[in-house]
Amino acid sequence: MKATEAMAKRSDDLVRLQKKLGLTFKDVAVLEQALSHRSYCHETPGAQSNERLEFLGDAVLGCAVASILCELFPDLPEGQLTQIKAAAVSEVSLNKVARELDLGRYVKLSKGEEQAGGRERPSILADAVEAIIGAVHLDRGACCARKLVDRLLGKPLQRLGQQEAPTDYKTMLQEVIQEEHKCPPAYYLVEETGPDHDKSFVMEVRFGGEVLGVGRGKSKKEAEQGAARAALMRAHRISCRGM
Repeated sequence: MKATEAMAKRSDDLVRLQKKLGLTFKDVAVLEQALSHRSYCHETPGAQSNERLEFLGDAVLGCAVASILCELFPDLPEGQLTQIKAAAVSEVSLNKVARELDLGRYVKLSKGEEQAGGRERPSILADAVEAIIGAVHLDRGACCARKLVDRLLGKPLQRLGQQEAPTDYKTMLQEVIQEEHKCPPAYYLVEETGPDHDKSFVMEVRFGGEVLGVGRGKSKKEAEQGAARAALMRAHRISCRGM
């Protein structure tokens, strides 16, 4: 494909993606950066990766989701709102959003990363969603970014808020890990204190030798759920590839 043809195709792709997002960028170069994985930038001198936009998007996403939840569920306690927020911003959730947008088609990867299946890698796709949210915040402002989050996650947030059963953090974390790996994370008892009638347990959840989260509870199961919840709060920031 000639360079001019490639540029025209890329321009068409970006127009198509903006239609899916329901907005138009003032500076499409910001969107290009949001789609540029660090592997691509290593092969392309002068290109900027999406990592800074991802950092910004992570903060914007958290704030927007918290605001939307407070509006949707004014009577829910803080603990339940925290559970829903953790589920909504997890890698599993953002990967689903990315697949609905067919985002793997648009991300810019190195040849090696693409051959290794990078266009299907949940961590890359979830990071790109955050980067796009950060890009919208920079290019169109906080209000537009908040609307985008509502458009992408509003319905899932409503479903999560209407669930009566408590969130199973262990299952959610296992889904995050097993998106790319066949073996689940492991839980370890690291502390047990108190008399028999009033014991307290501290559990760690680990994967690949790395501690992902720590939880405390009156039972081992409660402590395991706490450890999984702690891991999920940062799961979308973890690259499972480095574990």
